[in-house]
Amino acid sequence: MEAMNDFLVVLPILLPLTGSAVALLLRKQKRLQAAWSLAAMLGGLSASTWLLARVWSSGQPVVFQSGGWLAPFGISLVGDLLSAMMAVMSQVVLSLGIVYALGSRDKVVRYPAFYTVFLTRATGLTGAMLAGDLFNLFVFAELLVFSGTILTAASDDRLGAEAAFKYFYMSLLASAFLLLAIGSLYVSYGTLSMAGLAMRIASNPSAPLLWVAIALLLATFMIKSAVTPFHFWQPDFHTASPTAVSAMLSSVVVKLGVYGFLRMTTLLFVEQAAPVRGLLLVLGLLGIVYGGLGAIGTYNAKRMLAYSTLAHVGFILVAIGWGSHQALAAALVCAFNHSLIKAALLMLAGAVASRAPVKTAAFDVVTGLGKYMPLAGVLFFVGGLALMGIPPTNGFISKMMLFGSGIEAGHFAMLAAVGLVSTLTLVYVVRAFQRIWWQPPAEGLKVKSDGDRLLAPALLLAAVLLLGLWPEPLVRLAEATASWLGDPESYIAAVLGR
Repeated sequence: MEAMNDFLVVLPILLPLTGSAVALLLRKQKRLQAAWSLAAMLGGLSASTWLLARVWSSGQPVVFQSGGWLAPFGISLVGDLLSAMMAVMSQVVLSLGIVYALGSRDKVVRYPAFYTVFLTRATGLTGAMLAGDLFNLFVFAELLVFSGTILTAASDDRLGAEAAFKYFYMSLLASAFLLLAIGSLYVSYGTLSMAGLAMRIASNPSAPLLWVAIALLLATFMIKSAVTPFHFWQPDFHTASPTAVSAMLSSVVVKLGVYGFLRMTTLLFVEQAAPVRGLLLVLGLLGIVYGGLGAIGTYNAKRMLAYSTLAHVGFILVAIGWGSHQALAAALVCAFNHSLIKAALLMLAGAVASRAPVKTAAFDVVTGLGKYMPLAGVLFFVGGLALMGIPPTNGFISKMMLFGSGIEAGHFAMLAAVGLVSTLTLVYVVRAFQRIWWQPPAEGLKVKSDGDRLLAPALLLAAVLLLGLWPEPLVRLAEATASWLGDPESYIAAVLGR
């Protein structure tokens, strides 16, 4: 077992948090502030990668017990395979979010507090993944909410404030649900440590408030991951928020809900997991259908990609609902790959909008604008192939693992339904590509000579192709993580020191 109080698990949180404070001190030196923020985020990513490598090679979590108080009484930070993998996934995309912001023409990225709040957002997301107890997951999630609200309200778009209010109040509802769930579990079991709860719930599954807590946690994570029907705040958020912000939400921030579902069904409520998984299956299929139809019917490229996220989160929920080892591995691969694909496509939509006479991704405005951006067209084509699950991209690997896990478990009717509605992705991706890059621009269209840089989406799509051509490392990691999730006793023993 790794030594307790190993500080390595703290670094992925501490580096962006410290970076945000220093970035505030550098607010009058714009270039130095931006360079420092990127360095802090890359430092956090390096620490997360080191943590993942350490956990994967040793087969044991890295645990930090704050103040020397052992779980279940103290505050624990836990880097196991699931949390370390999710932290790396998040910080890869967040790092490239800063790269995009460096080349963005949005006014908001030049505000003195932009990078400070962005790094605070990174701290909140990473901390929520690595928290070993529900209360500190709540604290870090609140950092995520406040920072996302501020960054959206400061958007160049006049509807940014409205989108920020919707995001804030829906997140406030999720926070209320989470606090009520925390109270219910604490009253019933006397601890909020996830390891302690898992042990005590397994020994006493008949506590009167247990199912209340399960329902409240489900509602919390459904809002966090914009699961249909808790999705209605998300399209407005994407349409109005700065691209560097919306690309993070649609790709990695929604994965906090996915992380929560995985912890619920594989650690906290193992004996109660069957009805939870059944609900996730239903909501996943509903999200695939509704998200696909919404993406086809919308009027804005960024909004289209927001609805697309509803559908792809639905694919992940279906895999979690199946619950087998192979299905959980498929869910993890789908989550990781979707983060790269969706961040890249939203950045490309933002780059196109930045060249429009009025900065917007509305199809009526950007139709034909791609004629002036051929490189963006090539990149969008690659991202579209990945979103549709066509080789040689990582999206193909995701779909193959998902369908393979369904065939293995004999879920043929569900597979047929998923396969049928997944063709909706082809419709809206081709439609968007045709309108922006194939149709002629309107007469007299005045295109801005300069716009957002394409470096960040290009790097993300290079990773998309790399993981499509060489998926073995990610697949092996996902399978190892799925095996770890199938043995909750190992997590409990590592955190509680048993």
